[in-house]
Amino acid sequence: MKTAEIRELSTKELRERVAAEVASYNQKKINHSISPLDNPSQIKLQRKLIARMKTELRQRELNNK
Repeated sequence: MKTAEIRELSTKELRERVAAEVASYNQKKINHSISPLDNPSQIKLQRKLIARMKTELRQRELNNK
């Protein structure tokens, strides 16, 4: 998901997506510790996606004050 796509989401949708991505990320980390993933770089990419979404939420929070 690109930054432009993240900006198009409403704040409520963005919060829901962050929660879903964090849950998915944690599950991938657990699965990877038990048996290695085919593509472990997915973990890194997902972590960066979560950071992008959280950054957008924080920017919206600061702009509303």
